[in-house]
Amino acid sequence: MNLTDGLNFASKLTLRRVWNACLVLASYYLTRLLRHPVQWGLPFTVSFEPTTACNLRCPECPSGLRAFTRPTGNLRADFFRQTIDELAPKLLYLIFYFQGEPYINPQFLDMVAYAHRRRIYTITSTNGHFLDDDTARRTVESGLDRLIISVDGATQEVYEQYRIGGRLDTVLKGAARVVHWKKRLHSRTPYIVFQFLVVRPNEHQIPDIYRLAQQIGVDEVALKTAQLYNYRHGHPLMPAQERYARYRLTPDGTYELKYPLLNHCWKLWHACVITWHGMVVPCCFDKDAAHPMGSLQQKTFREIWKGEAYQVFRRTLLQGRHQIDICTNCTEGCKVWL
Repeated sequence: MNLTDGLNFASKLTLRRVWNACLVLASYYLTRLLRHPVQWGLPFTVSFEPTTACNLRCPECPSGLRAFTRPTGNLRADFFRQTIDELAPKLLYLIFYFQGEPYINPQFLDMVAYAHRRRIYTITSTNGHFLDDDTARRTVESGLDRLIISVDGATQEVYEQYRIGGRLDTVLKGAARVVHWKKRLHSRTPYIVFQFLVVRPNEHQIPDIYRLAQQIGVDEVALKTAQLYNYRHGHPLMPAQERYARYRLTPDGTYELKYPLLNHCWKLWHACVITWHGMVVPCCFDKDAAHPMGSLQQKTFREIWKGEAYQVFRRTLLQGRHQIDICTNCTEGCKVWL
């Protein structure tokens, strides 16, 4: 976050939002002290899932693998507006992403614009294949605050080893169009980030991605470590340089998470995820919504957030994160961004 982006975020703060964030933070540290869940306030970061559909076939992604057991579909704009009206007074960040490619949902930018009118800082993450000239212009006009574009290679040969089915030139041209429309419309937003997921096929191109970002006029490059399934005995995508990996080699020749599983979780206090069909799940690691906390089609968000299912989940986590499957390969306490 640079100065301009920081000032933009600060401009959306209200006393009510700051007070809610203070309550959440205080209850989290009190929970750690008491070893019993205390939950004040409402989450100040919420992720909405615009869609489960995706045009690519990335090998470590449930969307790419078409591996969901839960229902698939698109978030409806009327349902989104109804939910966000309940949450908006307390929200600091609104993330339009969980699984799938957000721009596939034809109402995606309308929802961004609605959140912008509610003066919420909005973020999305995209694979960048849908940023034609009209969509790039509408992205800027929507008021989107931060646009994260996945660019996991500096040449097509390297890029397509992870972004299977993708075209690097399409992504770079799309990013350039957004930069163009920012200048033409005299807009400070969106703040554009090239996200580079560091895996073995692309780690040698890290200097190149910085060069490409500078040429296009992107605001920032963010290197991200990769979550890998079945990492215990190594993985072909695991970077050769350990500093870029979430895992380390142990003396017996197997791999483990670099950081211990601590029996507390900040995400569970300040954030949550809402699937396209209104299911509230605890965090972005519950990709298949295997731990539903409740449905917004049946209850209000506050009822779910303060409800028994959430409290049981929080108590279980405090007793031992190893008991919860989605927590055993989690980034909490891990250096995700480099």
